[in-house]
Amino acid sequence: MKILAALSGGVDSAVAAARLVEAGHEVTGVHLALSRNPELYRSGSRGCCSLADANDARRAADVLGIPFYVWDFSERFAEDVVADFVAEYAAGRTPNPCLRCNEKIKFAAVLERGIALGFDAVATGHYARLERWRDGASLHRAAEPDKDQSYVLGVLDAAQLDRCAFPLGDVAAKPILRKEAAERGLLVADKPDSHDICFIPTGDTAGFLNDRLGTRSGDVVDAEGEVVGAHAGHHQFTVGQRHGLHLSVPASDGRPRYVLGIDPVANTVRVGPKEALRVRSITGIRPTWTQGAQTGSWRGLVQVRAHGEAMPATITAAADGIEIELDQPAFGIAPGQAAVHYDGDRVVGSATIAATAA
Repeated sequence: MKILAALSGGVDSAVAAARLVEAGHEVTGVHLALSRNPELYRSGSRGCCSLADANDARRAADVLGIPFYVWDFSERFAEDVVADFVAEYAAGRTPNPCLRCNEKIKFAAVLERGIALGFDAVATGHYARLERWRDGASLHRAAEPDKDQSYVLGVLDAAQLDRCAFPLGDVAAKPILRKEAAERGLLVADKPDSHDICFIPTGDTAGFLNDRLGTRSGDVVDAEGEVVGAHAGHHQFTVGQRHGLHLSVPASDGRPRYVLGIDPVANTVRVGPKEALRVRSITGIRPTWTQGAQTGSWRGLVQVRAHGEAMPATITAAADGIEIELDQPAFGIAPGQAAVHYDGDRVVGSATIAATAA
């Protein structure tokens, strides 16, 4: 097969490409330039978006003896990922930019261009497994639970999965992968993993949003609507947040308070006790399905954070969304997050959380 291997500059994508070369595929490496000025994004050796990462990706391709290209997706990334991130916070929601990047860039824009150029599939270093059947592919959790990335791939549909390859799905532990990289002569064998949002290199999300949305003072209110503090912009908060609230009026019972809700129109942040964050019902919009649209109700597992717990639930699919009833309450689920649903370890689909209820 002719496979386009996305090389981020990190150890995972390098070993994924190496495995494909060893398996006899015709592999071409491509690095995605996501900023016209790479230093605006992640700096240092973090395996994502910096100029150093592009150089590491090129060196990996040289070691593997495969062609290598850099594709400029900076404009599309700025519009589909960065601008979306800012707009979601402005609307009082909490987005996952890595999930959006997978959906809009790595498995939409790249796959589209790759197919047009005659490639059969796109490969990445994500930790997830694909099982192929006569009528298509199914997406499953990785062998190593702590590294599993199936959650951020839940936005992919059946047609995209048919054209994907995830060679690292069977890796049992990261040290094993690093040893394999060293044995192959890949200089990124000991390169640190990336964790932060690539376009916020300082880790200061509030400051990043302030630069783009400005500051606008507003009230922090309790469940009764009484003003208990002030803020400089509702976009600095997310549901479930406890620290950095700067409350001027302590709770009557002395217990900590958490962000319960955000009203972007009134520019208010509502706070209260942890119990008020209890959620049993979730409404999801814009569903995607990994093996065709689902209908009716079924029992399954739901995950609402990249490294969160998979929770037993009843899931009901409608024409324009899904309804989820959790067996046990969860806490701090924010609108804008993704609800990815599973059948065992198989990913069924995902939806964007629009509303929650106790």
